[in-house]
Amino acid sequence: MKNEFQDRLAVVTGASSGIGLALCSALLQRGARVLAMSRTPGGLLPLHESYSTRLAWLGGDVTSSDDLLALGRRAAQMGPVDYLVPNAGIAELADSLDLAAFDRQWAVNGAGALNTLAVLRGELAKPASVVFVSSFLTRSTFPGLAAYIASKAALTAQARTLAVEFATFDVRINLVSPGPTATAIWGSLGLNDEQLEQVAEGVTRRLLPGHFLDAASVANVILFQLSQGARGVYGQDWVVDNGYTLS
Repeated sequence: MKNEFQDRLAVVTGASSGIGLALCSALLQRGARVLAMSRTPGGLLPLHESYSTRLAWLGGDVTSSDDLLALGRRAAQMGPVDYLVPNAGIAELADSLDLAAFDRQWAVNGAGALNTLAVLRGELAKPASVVFVSSFLTRSTFPGLAAYIASKAALTAQARTLAVEFATFDVRINLVSPGPTATAIWGSLGLNDEQLEQVAEGVTRRLLPGHFLDAASVANVILFQLSQGARGVYGQDWVVDNGYTLS
């Protein structure tokens, strides 16, 4: 049975693992065409074997203007773009006053996401839906991740105003803020196995179901935000965190 995603074009960055990969898989399962961008193909390779006619991969980094321009050109060839999810993101532990750490994380988490929208704004369909990926930590604290949290909080603030500005063009903009999710980003924090285990145990105690989210759970919420089921939602940030911020 045909559904609203059938033959529509979605652009997803940070697509090779974690939430981005899960979202690409969910979109492809629903018949969408996907233009996926990431630095390496990673987990997209098995998906391409199953969906070779509907999945296009473009190697690139959202901090590179040349790579984003290439993404814009590819989208123009495949478009119009019905769905956009600038999902690429990084996290690193750093001193809270280390502004260089903020600059590095903002370059991907904030500027990278906003520049992705900027380069694709002329390729968006009418109607179209954009979902930015923020973080549950904008409502909480986590020592060592102040720069990461600040980058996501700044993105959230800009996205809310963009939602008003882009509504004129029949484009809905919203955010989804994942909570503790079992993805590779935890391994990028520079913690050893014992430290990671201690962090995981502390976080898990605050999760109502007693376990981390899986990437597909977050992807399904993003999918709904993209869909016409959420057509009355503008500028909202939906937190998907297994109850972490309730305790």
